[in-house]
Amino acid sequence: MSDILSQAEIEALLNSLGGDSGAAPAGAAPAAAPAGGRPATASQGPAHGFAPANKPGSRQAIAYEVYDFRRPDKFSKEQLRTLQMLHETFARLAGSQLSAYLRAPVNIDLISLEQVPYEEYLRSINQSVFTIISLPPLSGQAVLEIEFGLIFTIIDRLLGGPGKAIVRNSLTDIERPLVRQVIDRMFQALKSAWENVVIVNPGIEGMETSSQFVQIAPPNDIVVTILFEVKIGNNRAAMSLCIPYLVLKPITTKLSAQKWFASSSRRAGQATRRIISGQIAGTTMDCAVKLGKAKLKVQDFLALQAGDVIRLDQRTADDITMSVGNVPKFMGRTMLQGKKYVFSVTEHITE
Repeated sequence: MSDILSQAEIEALLNSLGGDSGAAPAGAAPAAAPAGGRPATASQGPAHGFAPANKPGSRQAIAYEVYDFRRPDKFSKEQLRTLQMLHETFARLAGSQLSAYLRAPVNIDLISLEQVPYEEYLRSINQSVFTIISLPPLSGQAVLEIEFGLIFTIIDRLLGGPGKAIVRNSLTDIERPLVRQVIDRMFQALKSAWENVVIVNPGIEGMETSSQFVQIAPPNDIVVTILFEVKIGNNRAAMSLCIPYLVLKPITTKLSAQKWFASSSRRAGQATRRIISGQIAGTTMDCAVKLGKAKLKVQDFLALQAGDVIRLDQRTADDITMSVGNVPKFMGRTMLQGKKYVFSVTEHITE
């Protein structure tokens, strides 16, 4: 027996592997060539290589997809969608944190999220401040990039100015600690946004003003880049977060929408309470103590002079009321502490 298959046997074998119900048996004559005399090939099928329904005796086209080995896709579409939802939450929380810190409205919007080689990410950036961050317990480093215009707008607000950007591409020794304080505030938002997937503790490893000194991954390694637009008053600027694939690799199995939603629903109540408590913790409230009331005729009121005494309806031995934001909240008594009056709380008023 010969070890070499005939053309008819090869075509019959391909048809049987393709599951063609109308496959020709071994030894059948090959399909006739189309008009024009050229044999049918896979390239004659539709775009992307998807073949039409097989006909009896026809050669099956093979479906294919273009793949660039220089830019391999490490994340699935579902994982990228989960990362997008996580960082939309980060943008919202970071905007709230900076609004309270800068005493100005700050809006942060996620513009795009994609996976690209690290060298391509660096080539797309011009003048910016690069903050190298660590994300324990995840190993490796990430980069938070902020344009100089946004940095100096924030610094101007912190130093009492209206938030005017300065045309400069370097930071002084006084400005660097201010930038670190702002980034620490953003880390709180990043930690809250990621807690449904992994509890991270972001930290600053270094700060550079030139991309050539920021080497967190080999040039051809895939990274996830998240681009944000930040608006402070009338000023708009860009900010981006770059995370290498190797940093996220240990948690890729958790980056599914089903697991993310299931985890977020369990922690939504506690996380929401913590965020709200943190936002209102530094808020000031007006407190007032009512010593008592008195009714006067208009003629008596107009006749009041220095030294006159008004008799109140409050007894000296009874507790008086403290109101917080015009709402009665506490009962207590006035006392002296040195040369100042103080209010000693004796009871909490419940509704």
